[in-house]
Amino acid sequence: MLDFFSSSAVFICFDLFSGVKSFILCIVCAGKMSMGPTQCDEVTEVVCLESDLQDGQMKEVEVNHHKIVLVRNEGKFSAVGGLCTHYGAPLIKGALVGNRVRCPWHGACFNTTTGDIEEYPGLDSLPTYKVCLKMGCISSCPMFMCLWCSTGPASLQCAETLRQNNYGGRIIIVTKDEQLPLDKTKLSKVRMTQISVEKILLRPSDFLQQHGIEVLKEKEVSKKKETFTGQARAMQCPGAEMENVKLLESYKDAAGIYQMSLGKKAVIIGTSFIGMEVAAYLSDKAASVAVVGKSKFPYQFSLGPDIGKMTMKMLEEKNVKFYMSSDVAEMRGVKGRVKEIVLQNGDVLPADVVIVGIGVIPNSHFLKGSAVEVDSRNAVVVDKFMKTNIPDVFAAGDVASFPLCIREDKRVQIGHWQLAQAHGRVAALNMLNKQTELNSVPFFWTVLLGKSIRYTGYGEGYTDIVFKGNVDERKFLAFYMKGDDVVAAASLNFDPAVAKVAEIMATGKKITKSQWSTGTV
Repeated sequence: MLDFFSSSAVFICFDLFSGVKSFILCIVCAGKMSMGPTQCDEVTEVVCLESDLQDGQMKEVEVNHHKIVLVRNEGKFSAVGGLCTHYGAPLIKGALVGNRVRCPWHGACFNTTTGDIEEYPGLDSLPTYKVCLKMGCISSCPMFMCLWCSTGPASLQCAETLRQNNYGGRIIIVTKDEQLPLDKTKLSKVRMTQISVEKILLRPSDFLQQHGIEVLKEKEVSKKKETFTGQARAMQCPGAEMENVKLLESYKDAAGIYQMSLGKKAVIIGTSFIGMEVAAYLSDKAASVAVVGKSKFPYQFSLGPDIGKMTMKMLEEKNVKFYMSSDVAEMRGVKGRVKEIVLQNGDVLPADVVIVGIGVIPNSHFLKGSAVEVDSRNAVVVDKFMKTNIPDVFAAGDVASFPLCIREDKRVQIGHWQLAQAHGRVAALNMLNKQTELNSVPFFWTVLLGKSIRYTGYGEGYTDIVFKGNVDERKFLAFYMKGDDVVAAASLNFDPAVAKVAEIMATGKKITKSQWSTGTV
């Protein structure tokens, strides 16, 4: 039991009248507490001693069934909600650097003083709780926070940021989809269409209406300024136009793939992240699953051959068959439906449904003939403020070719969900003349059979991969080296290592081979 008269203690106060919104964390020093409904409107619960928390540490506490993270940084205490607003990961298992905590699962970052979301993905900012250090009786005052941030694509994040910053004009999002903006990462990762579309909406319609954000569905842009997107790359071979050849771009696509695959022969073209996730998902639902890939192993050029070989073995254990170092020559069918796939080496694969996952291409065709600059891959060229070469025209998301801060402003095009959100926020702030540079560190994840591989940085051009742990045992941390510097990292069952690497990169510091080998990272 804590001695209230001799020890400094941390308390959480709960306001009886306003409920969980006014949790307050207090440091209470020697002196009697005068508590009770007649003297104070809070109920106090002891959670730890002040000395239990050292500088640079965090501690998870629970009050009234709510998890809270208490942080001590440079002698000051702060407290925020303990669960990531993206998918509910416990932030106590994340990486704390200064006054930022990064989610161990998907890399979202939160300011531990204000609760603000500072890196994506994430649905909202964290609730904050006031921390007081007073002699004698506890005197508390609730901290009111009303912040909203989306975990959506670039356009939704842009719209929300504009409203957060008091933009009063009209905001219109144009989408070719039938639904409001979705968390499309769940289409291939989480049960596909076994969840209703309402449960994967980024924001419900009443939220958008409340904040004056209009969404025009089933529309496509022809000209004028917009926030752009990418689109799935289609197959270019005889027979690819047949009706049971599917791309995964929307909820409707996912529903069709799911229904067409149950108890049938599914062939997946491409060993991209989408292709492999779909193969894993269908492994216990389709009668058979075959995967066709051009490289020797999946992910060979992104994650490397060792990790690729491991993921291939994971799926083979679930009876997925791989046809690697090959490509499709033609698709043969009857009455407009594919019946078999002919590979370039002559192999013939029976098929009731074909899912194509061979990457994305910029959806910028409507800019042809305009003055907006695009590169050789048809990506829209922007600067670090997300501005195009045309005044008042911005681009964000998969379509943007932008300077990457962690690689000396090398121009890149990266189709990560987290970066699309960051693009949208930066574009919105610069639309409002609040000059803001893009300084995000790329972070993504893929899920295969319930196992998450996490990745941060930008590994293109790496010269070596060094490992901690063991890839064959499916517990490892991989460092992608370019010379003596770490340019990217990937992990499986090694949290929060990748989150920590991302936070170090975010500070602008380099990680060298000697640092990781000596355990100083």
